[in-house]
Parts: sequence; C-alpha cells; structure tokens
Amino acid sequence: METSRALLLGLLQGLTEFLPVSSSAHLILVPQLLGWEDQGLAFDVAVHLGTLTAVLWYFRRPVLAMTQASWDQVRHRKSSADARLTLAVVVATIPAGVGGLLLNDLIEGPLRSPLVIATTTVIFGLLLGWADHKPAQSRDENSLRWPDILIIGSAQALALIPGTSRSGITMTAALFCGLNRAAAARFSFLLSIPLILAAGGMKGLDLLQSPQPIPWAALTVGTVSSAISAYLCITLLLRWLGTLGFGPFVLYRLLLGGVLFTIYL
Repeated sequence: METSRALLLGLLQGLTEFLPVSSSAHLILVPQLLGWEDQGLAFDVAVHLGTLTAVLWYFRRPVLAMTQASWDQVRHRKSSADARLTLAVVVATIPAGVGGLLLNDLIEGPLRSPLVIATTTVIFGLLLGWADHKPAQSRDENSLRWPDILIIGSAQALALIPGTSRSGITMTAALFCGLNRAAAARFSFLLSIPLILAAGGMKGLDLLQSPQPIPWAALTVGTVSSAISAYLCITLLLRWLGTLGFGPFVLYRLLLGGVLFTIYL
C-alpha cells in the first residue's frame, strides 16, 4: 500500500471512528469510489490500534479511576460512581459483542452494500437530529440507570450494520435517555474501548494466521495518523458540542446518503 493512501485512510478512520458519521461506511465507500483495492486485514488492525490509543490517552484519568474503583469494589465491597460507570460500560457492551459473534458473516457480506449504507446513513441521521432537538437535559453519565444502559447497549448492537455509526447511535440513544450532549459523547467514547479492543483482538488473531506479508511502513503511517486524528476529533467534538450540537453531522449524513442513492440507484 502506498504511504499516501495509508495516510488518507488512517486520517479517515481516526476522524470517523468517533464522529457520528460511521467509520465502517467511509472505509468501505472511499476505496470503492476511488477504485482502490481493499486495504487488508493488517491495516484494519493498525488503524484500530491507533484509535484505541487515542481514546485511552484522552480518557486516561477516568479510565484509571474506573479501574481502581472496580478493583476496590471487588476486594473491599466499596461502591462508587466510577465502579458503577465501569459496570455500565461492561453491560452496555454485551449486546454488540454477542451480535458481532453471531452475525459476522452477514455483516461482512450482504450488509456492506452501498445502498444499505445509504439507507442507514439517512435513517439514523434523522434519528440523531430528532434526539438532538429534544429540550436540553442536565443528566451526566454517572446518572445512568439500568434501563438507560440496556437501551444504549442494544442501540450499539445496531451499529454492526454499516452506515449506522457506533458513536452516532449510542449518542442518539443516550440523548433519548436524557443525558446532555457532552455526557452522551463521553459515554459513547468510553463504550468504544472494549469494542475496539475486541475487534482489534479478533482481527489480530486472524492476522497471525494470514500468510500475506505485512507492509510495516504503511501500517506505521496508518496507526500514527489514525491516533492523531482521533485524538483531535475527540477533543474538538467535546469542545464544540455545547454550541453546535449534532446538526452539522445530521446534515452531512443526509447529503452523503443522497449522493450514494444518486450514484448507486
């Protein structure tokens, strides 16, 4: 893979992993539209490592606090808000994990169609817009109740369909549950950690069994570029959400869906 292509795809993965616009859709569509070959399993592992590094570094203090709190709860039966938040992340991850294992062939096959992506891009974009126009809420991620956690976790499982957007659908569900915009985004980002770990781990196991040579230069460029763009994306999104809301992303999704329908219908 050329270095310039690895740079573009790495930047694209880092930006779209955490914006509510679907990273899987963009990584499927861009190579198709530009006539590029599939980037390959090794590259997918590399860019997932980059985005995981970004979210772990940005949330390093909350993640360390959640880890310590969970350990204290296990050892000393000491409950805390951080321990409860850790449990919420774990429970909300289960539906998507189970769905990914059971439906992998469907997800990697028929559902990668551009028309499926166009449809989900528009439908879930409109749903995000509806959730964002609800009256402003004041709840944060520490106020999540069990029904909220199950709703958000079930919604996250829908993101297995390309074009849905994992971050978009979890933020949408969190907004409908009454969280404010920043809290919805933070919980969505925390939810990404176990899923990226799981996806990267599964792809990594497949990579170990692959006989194809590994393009280390392209992988390094992809990993670094995805990490940098993902970190900047998280930083700017959390800074701008209070004033801009999700409106620009809703508009982008509607325009993208319209373009795809025009091309592929």
